[in-house]
Amino acid sequence: MSERPACHTRYAQIAPFETRDGSEIRELMHPAHHAVRSQSLAEAIVEPGAATRLHLHRRTEEIYHVTAGRGRMRLGERVFDLERGDTVVIAPGTPHNVRNTGHLPLKILCACTPAYMHEDTELLDL
Repeated sequence: MSERPACHTRYAQIAPFETRDGSEIRELMHPAHHAVRSQSLAEAIVEPGAATRLHLHRRTEEIYHVTAGRGRMRLGERVFDLERGDTVVIAPGTPHNVRNTGHLPLKILCACTPAYMHEDTELLDL
């Protein structure tokens, strides 16, 4: 009998990895490993003073929800401050990045549809 995809995860058991934009990610749900079919949910952590690289996704729509910390976001031509409780939608093809401007880790829940793929991340600040 084959093992069924996980429909439940425990945060402590999820190993972090670095995405192409330089953020530390924990994939909370992803079709490659879980029962979810077409979207992904991850936690991104950006340490104080650090920033993600400017990038875009050709196919993926993202929603960021800040759960801790403070930052500054570039979203296309707009630049604005972020703080706990803020939510941002990022349309496909929109250049974006975040910088942690606080003293604590900036933590962001990232929902992606379709699910996050390294291949859909195009770096812009090379």
